[in-house]
Amino acid sequence: MDRNFARALSLVLKSEGGWSDNPADPGGATMKGVTLVNFRRYVKADATKADLRAISDEQVATVYRRFYWDAIVGAELPDGVDYAVFDFAVNSGPGRAARYLQAVLGVGQDGRIGPATLAAARTKPTGVVIDALCDARLAFLEKLSTWPSFGRGWSARVASVRRQALLMSAAPSAAGESASSEPASGDDITPAATPAGAGSPAVSDAPIALPKSASSAKAAGVLALIALALGSLTAWATHLPCDLFGVFCQ
Repeated sequence: MDRNFARALSLVLKSEGGWSDNPADPGGATMKGVTLVNFRRYVKADATKADLRAISDEQVATVYRRFYWDAIVGAELPDGVDYAVFDFAVNSGPGRAARYLQAVLGVGQDGRIGPATLAAARTKPTGVVIDALCDARLAFLEKLSTWPSFGRGWSARVASVRRQALLMSAAPSAAGESASSEPASGDDITPAATPAGAGSPAVSDAPIALPKSASSAKAAGVLALIALALGSLTAWATHLPCDLFGVFCQ
């Protein structure tokens, strides 16, 4: 929802940190998550790194709204889902975030959030969508070549996004007040991390294969235990007549 933009941005900025010009970062020089490329695109065409370091809060909000929030149609996504997709877009690009959301929702994966995607997002339980999206996002990050350098920060970030998004979906107004008026706990402040995949080539058209969710794995484990128990019970029942008469069956 559009009313969530301010608090979603506040949460994103806690993860993005301040100035960064890490050679291993494919996004290049970055201030509060805004790359020099995007700063030049939306704010000042001939901006230097010094200009980027002096970016104002208003300019930061302009870039985030135009390049990320509007691109993922955040104003029309359900509470919590909007923030989860928004943070994914900031970290890995709007097109990729949109395609992963579409994969989770089971709609066409064209990387553009339109009527079909929005309708599906509104009909599915928001908690299920948030969990599945965060699982898929983490699986994507783990496959990146830069995971050894930035994996710890990315893992913490996705965990924080999951918690906050679920809170927003359960109690939107309360989550908004918490994000805007209270300092976050240490667990909710994640280390600044490089954009994950944002500097990579265009998003592939190949369908996204979603990871097996933790709940599915747990269910499979329970079923396996039940099957094992039934097998043991069957074996015991087969030998029962012999055991009753003190005779061991061969």
